[in-house]
Amino acid sequence: MFELNQLEQLLAIANAGTLSKAAEQLHLSQPALSRSMQRLEEELQVTLFERQKNKITFNANGDLALEHAKTIINNAETMISALQAFERSQHTFSIGSCAPAPLWRITPVISRQYTDMTIQSDIKSQDALISGLYNDIYQVIITTHPLNDPDVCSYKYLEEHLYVALPPAHPLSTRKKLSLADINGQTMLLLSRIGFWYDICKEKMPDSYFIVQDEVEALNELRKSSALPTFATNLTAQGRTADANRILIPLTDSEVNVTFFCCIKKSNNHRLSKFIASIQ
Repeated sequence: MFELNQLEQLLAIANAGTLSKAAEQLHLSQPALSRSMQRLEEELQVTLFERQKNKITFNANGDLALEHAKTIINNAETMISALQAFERSQHTFSIGSCAPAPLWRITPVISRQYTDMTIQSDIKSQDALISGLYNDIYQVIITTHPLNDPDVCSYKYLEEHLYVALPPAHPLSTRKKLSLADINGQTMLLLSRIGFWYDICKEKMPDSYFIVQDEVEALNELRKSSALPTFATNLTAQGRTADANRILIPLTDSEVNVTFFCCIKKSNNHRLSKFIASIQ
């Protein structure tokens, strides 16, 4: 039976155009590559090339062999990727979220339940998360809506409500409620990597300037020392000390008052039963 590397050599000849160039790209001698192709022809019991002095071209058999070789190599690469992904999934708990706060809550739970696994988390767009769930990149994804798919279970997880944190002297600090439109145009402190929240802020507050910080600690220092408005959430205690001298006013926009869902393939329900029980 022929070997996969012979099919790769066949494709290399087609791509390079000549035997000599293909041999150079494959780091083989030209005679070694020629002998390999002769063995392939013997195993297939057909000729693949028209051979002339200093020239080799594919015949009709060779053209058909190339089509099949591409398919076989693509299938082999798909097989390798699938096996490697499956192997990783046996030792890695991968979770993707559209926002950071649910990960702050859920990651410690997973770490306690699956002590023998590496926990990997990402913040991605909801489209990327859904694609990742279907392609087994993630065992669990967190979205702001349940997935309408009979092969996926969507479990209601928690709610997040956004506040604006204002210093007492701010003109809007006496308001009981505010909308994003009310604070549009303000210069705001903002944490980076906040998922879909950032898109909402940019869309609803197009006239605002955002001073973005990568680290929570750096943002909290600015919250304590600056009079600039910032945001707060009900889901984390991070930043509460920094907000001790600020007034938290709830935002009324539906886009910033959301329910998160944990979405899991039904085929993973048994394996993730401990996790599912902990979020219900």
